[in-house]
Amino acid sequence: MTAGRGRRLGVLLVPLVLLLGACSSGGPGTAGDAPVTSRSASPSPTASVTAAATAPRAPAVGSCHDLTLTAATRPVDDGEAVGCARPHTSVTVRVGRLSSLADGHLLSVDSRTTRARVAAACPASLASWAGGDETARRLSRLEVVWFTPTLEQADAGADWFRCDLVSVASSDRLQRLPGRARGLLDGAGALDTYGTCGTAAPDARRFERVACALGHTWRAVDVVALPQGARYLAADLTAQGDDRCRAVASDRAGGDLEFSWSFEWPTRTRWDAGQRYGWCWVPAA
Repeated sequence: MTAGRGRRLGVLLVPLVLLLGACSSGGPGTAGDAPVTSRSASPSPTASVTAAATAPRAPAVGSCHDLTLTAATRPVDDGEAVGCARPHTSVTVRVGRLSSLADGHLLSVDSRTTRARVAAACPASLASWAGGDETARRLSRLEVVWFTPTLEQADAGADWFRCDLVSVASSDRLQRLPGRARGLLDGAGALDTYGTCGTAAPDARRFERVACALGHTWRAVDVVALPQGARYLAADLTAQGDDRCRAVASDRAGGDLEFSWSFEWPTRTRWDAGQRYGWCWVPAA
């Protein structure tokens, strides 16, 4: 390394697929997990409810749940709520009513139109519940996932959908949430716990995206806005993003002449879902 110059670790043009990317909203997902581009149909009757299904009561906003990572990606959650003073990984931030009609036709709860409506309704709850500014939310591990009743429960009259706030700790688990999650990103140092970090340099083979509360050596510290009409992985935008991240790293270096940085594009899945920002990475202090 030559003194007086920064060291670019690499512009990441093809980042790994994100876990909750297309079914949730927020910061970078977990590298190495399969994307969820749409919710699957509700489980079969034998897998979800008894033959004599009844309509469950609508969930309560503010109720807490101890979900696994796998459960958070399913279209239905039949688990019971837990007290928010107990360990939990999700909190219900919105409960809405399903619309059963489209162009005069009756919709099933697992129809593409119904799923798309819920997918459009839930992500806005991230800002209203978690707080923080837009950059903080994009840098965080916080996501919003959603659930609907089963087909049998919907037939029995259940007409609600549920939006839950979660934080993705790593590729195999969710992060525990505090008893009071509203305004989670408003506190000083919130991203030290719920921010996006890496176990190695972003272009390293052993890299894994993790919450900053876990062991890490790199950290996502800023976002780079990308134009709505841009071409994916456009060379000029890559150069601009790299320049931006270099400037961020230089400012954070506090006068040191040697520093490292990396600019990361969103995945193609995120891009196609409408995400128009990338991330700046620097070594953790």
